[in-house]
Amino acid sequence: MNIYAIIILATIAIDFILDITSNYLNLKSLSKELPQEFKDVYDEDTYAKSQEYTKVRTKFGFITGGFNLLLVLGFWFSGGFNWLDQIVRAWGFGELVTGLLYIGVLLLAKTVITLPFSIYSTFVIEERFGFNKTTPKTFVMDLLKGFGLSLVIGTPLLAGILWFFMYAGEFAWLYAWGVVTAFTLVMQYVAPTWIMPLFNKFTPLEEGELRTAIENYTDKVDFSITGLFVIDGSRRSSKSNAFFTGFGKNKRVALYDTLIENHTNNELVAVLAHEIGHYKKKHIIKGMITSVAQTGVMFFLLSIFLNAEGLFDAFYMEQMSVYAGLIFFGMLYAPIDMILSVFMQVLSRKHEFEADAFAAQTTGQPEDMVSTLKKLSKDNLSNLTPHWFYVWLNYSHPPVLERIREIRNQ
Repeated sequence: MNIYAIIILATIAIDFILDITSNYLNLKSLSKELPQEFKDVYDEDTYAKSQEYTKVRTKFGFITGGFNLLLVLGFWFSGGFNWLDQIVRAWGFGELVTGLLYIGVLLLAKTVITLPFSIYSTFVIEERFGFNKTTPKTFVMDLLKGFGLSLVIGTPLLAGILWFFMYAGEFAWLYAWGVVTAFTLVMQYVAPTWIMPLFNKFTPLEEGELRTAIENYTDKVDFSITGLFVIDGSRRSSKSNAFFTGFGKNKRVALYDTLIENHTNNELVAVLAHEIGHYKKKHIIKGMITSVAQTGVMFFLLSIFLNAEGLFDAFYMEQMSVYAGLIFFGMLYAPIDMILSVFMQVLSRKHEFEADAFAAQTTGQPEDMVSTLKKLSKDNLSNLTPHWFYVWLNYSHPPVLERIREIRNQ
């Protein structure tokens, strides 16, 4: 076992231990007493149900996490990466096609093997707690559409990255970085119009009090959008959400039909104001710049380690290749990714506070945002008392009680 294997194994072990520890602490922090702030929204039965939901999902996470760990380690130390490499090479295709097939088979195999967990999560756990609205047909169609998009969009992108590192020389990482950056920017424009409608129906928000209230607010904050849409989220889940997507003249706001059903017009305007706050505070642009920078660093490091013989020895490979190196580097890069993700979570939570403040200030009705957060917590059976360590590792949004306190302190 060489230094590369030790680093990767240590990272896997640390990640697993942190996950187990944070989840254990999170379960221990569940409070039987309903926080005073939520007594106007929750009843005792709903609160108990939210705690049970947290417990069930956490225990399920222990099982799936343990299974994935055993799957990776078993395949690795049984020589599975080399075994598959020899099989794919024997098919007699060129290096580029061989690479696409090798990565494709690994991804497909993982999807098939873990599919029962996804089915159980959707049709047993989510069904038990009243969330699931997905039919077996919709579930299968989502899988097929996702697979089709991977072939149509993902395959050419992966092929381009492999080609650069195979044939473009020392500046391959720079070319790959440029292509991925361009792809990311293009997808910001393409996704709202062409990809998202493949999975959900987007219906223009009809004329009425809600649309008028939203348009009055967007005029007030000088925010132009090309469309206000209602998305049929109830087709898959009873959980509520809203999102803003697109740039420039292609900006869109989508409100889940479940959100509209359960909230007042003022509360819905507050939700919209929060999303617009992210745009006005340039959180989206900052996030994209950070993501692009991280991608550049990753490709640069990839160019350094891609030809490291020891990395291939760690996985018992008989032959070196760009495509296998791409996978092994992803595992070697995990420590950096783990550290960066924690900092990104901290930054994301900061941005959420700022967007909340923007919504409270520009609507002039902070209690509308507060009531929205309370209702969303109830509708989604959120954990109201998460442990700070779990939040630090996993939460992109601050705990709802912290958000409410910050809104009222404005």
